[in-house]
Amino acid sequence: MTSNDGSPHGIDTHVGLRVRKRRKELGMSQETLAVHLGLTFQQVQKYERGSNRISASKLHAIAMTLRKPIGYFYADYDDDAAPDSFVESASERSISTFLSTREGIELAELFPRVKGPKLRRRILELTKTLADDEPERS
Repeated sequence: MTSNDGSPHGIDTHVGLRVRKRRKELGMSQETLAVHLGLTFQQVQKYERGSNRISASKLHAIAMTLRKPIGYFYADYDDDAAPDSFVESASERSISTFLSTREGIELAELFPRVKGPKLRRRILELTKTLADDEPERS
């Protein structure tokens, strides 16, 4: 199902993002998931983008493969939200993209274990400095 403008429906996008998030948490490639599901990796990409809807039987297979209950893929979805509420800002897209990487997940899991606000602030400042540094040209 698509929205009126031809873009994926909000629930399809949401479920696809949850599939991607869990797959990345497990360190699984799209190709590996595709093999488990009897699909091509391109089909997995379309599911994750929400451009192709996931059937009930396929969602069940995905849930079994990714070791999550089906409800996990619908978690945090707001049925009452207006369609425009699914439009992400550039900042939200950046955060979402980062948190879908292995490094992003690892950092998000480890950072809260750093004790003390001063040390956390120093890590943040180091990260800002590294991000602002331009690579040296040879």
